[in-house]
Amino acid sequence: MADPEKAMDEAGLTNPRVREYVRHWAEVTGADRIEVVSADDDARLIDEALAAGDLLPAGEGRYYSRSYHKDTARSEERTIVATNNPSDAGVYNNWRPASEMKPLLESKMRGALIGKTMYVIPYLMAPPGNALAPWAAGVELTDTRTVVLHMIRMARVGADFVNDLDDPDGFVRAVHVTGELESLGHGTPDDQRYFVTVADERTILHFGSSYGGNALLGKIAHGLRQGAYDGWDSRTYLAEQYMLIGIHDKETDETYHICGGFPSASGKTNLAMMLPPDALGDRYHVSFYGDDIAWLWVDEKSGRLYGMNPEYGVFGVAKDTNETTNPTALQSIAEGTGAIFTNVAYNPQTQEVWWEGRTPQPPADVTGWLDWKGDPIADRTPDQAGEPWAHPNSRFTTTLDNVPNIAPDYNAASGVPIDAIIFGGRTRDREPLIRAISDLAEGVYDGLTLGAEATFAAEGVDGQLRYDPMSNRPFMAYGEGDYARHYLDVVGAAKELPIFAHVNWFQRDPEDGHFLWPGYRENLRPLLWLIQLKKGEVTGRRTPVGIIPTEDELMLDGVDIAKDDLETILSIDVERWRQEMGFREEHLAQFDRVPDEIWEAHRRVKAALDAEA
Repeated sequence: MADPEKAMDEAGLTNPRVREYVRHWAEVTGADRIEVVSADDDARLIDEALAAGDLLPAGEGRYYSRSYHKDTARSEERTIVATNNPSDAGVYNNWRPASEMKPLLESKMRGALIGKTMYVIPYLMAPPGNALAPWAAGVELTDTRTVVLHMIRMARVGADFVNDLDDPDGFVRAVHVTGELESLGHGTPDDQRYFVTVADERTILHFGSSYGGNALLGKIAHGLRQGAYDGWDSRTYLAEQYMLIGIHDKETDETYHICGGFPSASGKTNLAMMLPPDALGDRYHVSFYGDDIAWLWVDEKSGRLYGMNPEYGVFGVAKDTNETTNPTALQSIAEGTGAIFTNVAYNPQTQEVWWEGRTPQPPADVTGWLDWKGDPIADRTPDQAGEPWAHPNSRFTTTLDNVPNIAPDYNAASGVPIDAIIFGGRTRDREPLIRAISDLAEGVYDGLTLGAEATFAAEGVDGQLRYDPMSNRPFMAYGEGDYARHYLDVVGAAKELPIFAHVNWFQRDPEDGHFLWPGYRENLRPLLWLIQLKKGEVTGRRTPVGIIPTEDELMLDGVDIAKDDLETILSIDVERWRQEMGFREEHLAQFDRVPDEIWEAHRRVKAALDAEA
């Protein structure tokens, strides 16, 4: 067995409770070797990974990896929140008792690292010195070197982040064991994988994956599930799957900050990395803070709602990322950035990478190209011609410092004041371009009923959305009604409330299917209108579901949009909305302890729609 004491002494890991935790799991797992890592170890670990074949070069200063072909995404059905209190159970958190899950996971991990290295990753999910830093420290134990390399890009990593804690016991204990992936029964009744957050004990136990959020435990398991539970338990903050941007007006020298939640495939990362349209670029600059997680709290001094991105990097979906959709992302993963690509197509002869949507067509010369499973493209049979080269959930990992429009204060301890909270789902009708909501309860109600279009075949009800409350459905750590109460309490404690809004870039023409709004960089325009509305510079048009811009209030210089299309996206289909209200009522009725304010907001909106009809 390894000598944990020697490894921790050599690395300068002095926190006595961390040392106790490492000793315990070294004994449980039987690790042959212990290595405590910091960000300074990145170059050495990269060299080791290249020598071992864990990574392959993808041009100068970029790297390629491939996961087991059944281990390519989060596995929500295997993801569990466990606590000691049954009242923590919700509709979405897949709750189980801690007394059941802890011994089960420990039994699976016992002896699993015999002959292997256990890497110790002390990390911080916050800017150093931030008000929420007491909940942001953690130590991940993992058996996989590539997980360490991703964590170095996604979190602040080093022993100092846990050595100097005010409470030596105040860190999240996160244990990741890959397991023998080919024998775990992925997706079968005998599936052996478990991804468990024991939230009230601040412990994360993940077994059976080496991919993404299943393995990078600082990201989703801590940054969202554990963070959400801690925020509620402490009555202090919210941990949300939100992007966060700053909009600077060069003319007035004012900066506004907007955060918001979007279900999958609804444009969150593209919005977070947005550049202003050419017609507005001389006046406005958009700064990137984060594309995936925001922690929100009320600042004691100013009384305002503040936010920060707890992550230190970007774990982006590669599919459809190109010069049109997201030029900022491409610059973030250029040669020399240290970016890691996972499950894209790869050419070992040229060290190039490619994914669907990177260019209109895949490379014409398929010589040397391998798909995401490592199979030669040149060997494909005619019936395989339509299969993707890259996995749809293929990823790139890069640090925030590589993002060209990163906010200059992204790592400031203070965080930034939040002016607006927006929600947006992909819907082809019913949702206008933007509708603003100034009432807190109606804003939270709108977030709880956020949804994106589901296929008719999947849901069986034409027009019904797949609801994703606050875009946090896969990451709920406790009951949804309690979550709504906590959200109302945290945001409601602010002296100056943010304005809420719902946006939709995806309305389509019902006849030919074209998008009515050009999207991408043009999405800055409705956000500028929202800020103007909050400042009282425009008034908009009131509807039963919120305030909508008038045509003359939007900055439309340089936008190519037909008049009929513009009229459609700035209007409300009342009958479609009345149908939606029935779906919303069924959705909310699933949840225990929904606050009265939320039901009252629902009744107000429904009554206004009925009156309009």
